[in-house]
Amino acid sequence: MSHRKGGKVAEVPERRCIVTGEVRPKEDLLRVVIGPDDTVVPDLEERLPGRGLWLCPSRDVINTACAKNAFAKAARQKVVIDPALADRIEKLLLQKSLDLLSLARRAGQAVAGYEKVRAQIDEGAAMILAARDGAADGKSKIEAKARDLPIYTVLDAAEIGAAFGREKAVHVAVAPGGLAKQLSRSLGRLEGFRAV
Repeated sequence: MSHRKGGKVAEVPERRCIVTGEVRPKEDLLRVVIGPDDTVVPDLEERLPGRGLWLCPSRDVINTACAKNAFAKAARQKVVIDPALADRIEKLLLQKSLDLLSLARRAGQAVAGYEKVRAQIDEGAAMILAARDGAADGKSKIEAKARDLPIYTVLDAAEIGAAFGREKAVHVAVAPGGLAKQLSRSLGRLEGFRAV
């Protein structure tokens, strides 16, 4: 796959999911490696040494890979699989998302609260977070205001609040930039592990 960047066509690296066979840009997939002790190790940062095995970011795909021994087949070796691998990956994705959201807040690139979010949308926002356990009328008002912005409803109000140092937060707007891109990727992958 390729796309234009600065007048040039840039190649976007693609990988194949070992379970579904789908070929996607690697940023849309999860990478795991086989550790020295033959265990399956999630590699969210894509930096661990070893041959990467790529999976669609979904609880069902991870569970299927475990049940059908797809890791051993793809790695061509025996592997040790944690029976709670999907739960472990969900926790890692959640922690990464909250860390990025907290970093965006500290950098002044994320605001919480209905009125602040409305103001940030007017000034320019890259994405909106709405607590999945928030009130439906508040979500619908923000969605109407946000128009074409991506809206993520994968986090609970308490989880969002923790990133802002408060008990709960229902609405968040994130300004454009590198942190918004990283957060969008992390939340997008987390959606496959949580019922939205």
